[in-house]
Amino acid sequence: MKILLLPIITIVSLCGLLNAEESGKHLFILSGQSNMARFKPALWFTPGTNEALGADNVIVSFHAQGGQPISKWYKEWKSGKGETDPDAGKIYDAMMDATKAKMEGEKIRTVTFVWMQGEADSKAQNSDVYLASLNGLKKQLEEDLMRTDLNFIIGRLSDSGFYRRRDKKRVENPQWERIRKAQQAFADASQRAVWIDTDDLNGEKNALHLIKPEGYETLGKRYVKAAVELVKAKGVNDF
Repeated sequence: MKILLLPIITIVSLCGLLNAEESGKHLFILSGQSNMARFKPALWFTPGTNEALGADNVIVSFHAQGGQPISKWYKEWKSGKGETDPDAGKIYDAMMDATKAKMEGEKIRTVTFVWMQGEADSKAQNSDVYLASLNGLKKQLEEDLMRTDLNFIIGRLSDSGFYRRRDKKRVENPQWERIRKAQQAFADASQRAVWIDTDDLNGEKNALHLIKPEGYETLGKRYVKAAVELVKAKGVNDF
């Protein structure tokens, strides 16, 4: 009897552990600059995640501000010349305060960070440190949220930066291109991260901001699809 009982107890215990691990809510943190600030999660993101995962299982935290470089999120940011930002991390702190308030008393099963930013860093010619800054922001989030299994969704810069504002003529823009490549490299480095193409969402004039509302609505669908696939993925590797 003892020989038979031990496997049964083990199986029951394992089932209990699996159920415990699979309980909890899915937290989505959306942040970035103007194209994220213009995005409306209540219309274009939350309904989709609620439908796929259950409204009672989803928490969405949103904090975005136009025209801001990644240094306003990454506290240890330095330019290629060693310059620092006296306001480094200012937006990040506000984002995390709002996020932690929503997390209070909740068990969090997964965390997905949705990011759309980079225009300001291209303009300031800081593309050379953008990938390192993204990795630093990732580490910062891991430490603050006390977990290393974060999912990341990057809304890659559109092709807007390759078109001159006054006549829409296509031009070379090395800074813009390096930001785009850094975003792709960051996402391609892990099974827990993806990047979203937005080149077709800013209209025939290749505007800086996406078409409203169609462009943002389509972007929302892409975010939702990627988010649901990431949180449902099993056995993915960490960075």
